[in-house]
Amino acid sequence: MSTTETMPLAKALNAGLRRALATNDRVLLMGEDIGALGGVFRVTEGLQAEFGDRRVLDTPLAESGIVGTAIGLAMSGYRPVCEIQFDGFVFPAFDQITTQLAKLTNRHEGTISMPVVIRIPYGGHIGAVEHHQESPETYFAHTAGLRVVSPSTPNDAYWMIQDAIASSDPVIFLEPKSKYWQKGEVDLAERALPLHASRLVRRGTDVTLVGHGAMVTTLLQAAALAEAEGTSCEVIDLRSLSPIDYGPILDSVRRTGRMVYAQEAPGNVSVGSEVAATVMERAFYALEAPVLRVSGFDAPFPPAKLESLYLPDPDRILEAVDRALAY
Repeated sequence: MSTTETMPLAKALNAGLRRALATNDRVLLMGEDIGALGGVFRVTEGLQAEFGDRRVLDTPLAESGIVGTAIGLAMSGYRPVCEIQFDGFVFPAFDQITTQLAKLTNRHEGTISMPVVIRIPYGGHIGAVEHHQESPETYFAHTAGLRVVSPSTPNDAYWMIQDAIASSDPVIFLEPKSKYWQKGEVDLAERALPLHASRLVRRGTDVTLVGHGAMVTTLLQAAALAEAEGTSCEVIDLRSLSPIDYGPILDSVRRTGRMVYAQEAPGNVSVGSEVAATVMERAFYALEAPVLRVSGFDAPFPPAKLESLYLPDPDRILEAVDRALAY
């Protein structure tokens, strides 16, 4: 019997959440409209009907209250999974996440754990209004005490959400909302990688392309276009933004001698900045060109009609590839 099923990323998350709820009765879901409605993106659809409204809770519109309640539940032995409806709505809960959730284990010298998952749909490409298309990952990756991950495929979504829920540390789980409807194969029996491992997606010989979340699809598109022009690009999916698994990245750069990092978030003081700096430090003598970055601009996310000008596309990535090869 086949253990592989093709499904969109949103359904893979739903299946992963369902399995976590069924496996551990201390797991519960919390968020605005996640119960009867199934969430804005229907990621939790059907779960309240299956597990009841004491396991899948519709909360008031109060992100700080959601996370604060989750912290108390975690102290009492539960494993709460909080949904933040859109990326830009996380900031009312920012204080709870960065000054309480991230620090409580350290404050108590490891005697308590904080198994809380904060699910955040993030990123652009959906033509939404202000506060609905942001990329806040750097704030959380910079905060000691938080784990930060982002799946780019349905298979990763299915396994990573379960691994995040099983973690004893708080996990910021960033879901690329533009990929909720992108289908892929999910192996329901065996995980491919641990939670914090980078993933080699495509082999190449000339330039290493690195990114996370929705940007991985864009990198693969750029690699296909580059191949048609005679350039071989290797693609690596970061998957985990904190901690970062540099092994596959450094191995790749030592083979290709060149690297381009692409992200939707602004470039200033970003995850891409950190990866670029670390690669320059740890693989300097293998590099034939500086590590280059392609990012959103250092400006607020624009209105929907202008998002295509703001977000990196294959052409901008290929321009960086050409610059790297020109050195």
